[in-house]
Amino acid sequence: MNDLYCWETKFKYCRYSKRLLTKLLLLNKTLKYKIDILKIKKAIYYAKKYHGDQIRQSGEPYYSHPLEVAYLIVKHAVNYVTTDILVTSILHDTLEDTILTKKMIDLIFDPTITAKVEGLTRIKADRKISVPETIKSLWHQEKYDLLLIKQFDRLHNLQTIESKSPYKIKEIISETIEIFIILTAYFGILEIELEFKELCYKFIKPYLIQEPHYLFASEEKFRIPFLAFQNEINHMQNLYLVEKK
Repeated sequence: MNDLYCWETKFKYCRYSKRLLTKLLLLNKTLKYKIDILKIKKAIYYAKKYHGDQIRQSGEPYYSHPLEVAYLIVKHAVNYVTTDILVTSILHDTLEDTILTKKMIDLIFDPTITAKVEGLTRIKADRKISVPETIKSLWHQEKYDLLLIKQFDRLHNLQTIESKSPYKIKEIISETIEIFIILTAYFGILEIELEFKELCYKFIKPYLIQEPHYLFASEEKFRIPFLAFQNEINHMQNLYLVEKK
């Protein structure tokens, strides 16, 4: 952690960070509640540092994945964008896949970010939980900002699915049909719902063409209260304005 106070001098751009930061700088010209670009750059720095030389099956550096997840959120869910959501999306795999710890995230950022990143981590006290278990847990806890991140995490995984094994492709497509398409429809982001479907159809196999069992469709109590989520976003944005005064 000897770079805690000098990370800015060590920050290096890459094509993934350039694309994300360029998008955010343009977006900040129109947003009423500005994104904290410095905090985003700090998240990028530490994601790249701790993911290090990890490589995705596609051959790209692993850190490209969280940066692309953040970019997709900015591109398709601008009404839900906050600094904390983007920082969390950039760090979302660090606790699970790197040596970065909760105490370190507390020190670099704050306990709020730590709690959000931990909420996205599938490794729990006694085992690694499944993706459906993760989604259902976040749903019951009403952590809609984290569910939003999981949506775009899945979208990017679908966009780069060709490098996966046939077994993993089957698993990812099944989960997407049974859970994520429904969840995306509830968020009301139509273009992402359509992209999910198009990507699934591109790789779908005959054994998947059946009536899917929708995890939440029959349970009315699981419908996302959009206004409550939007109120939460507004509250976070108002806190940001108070901090800037």
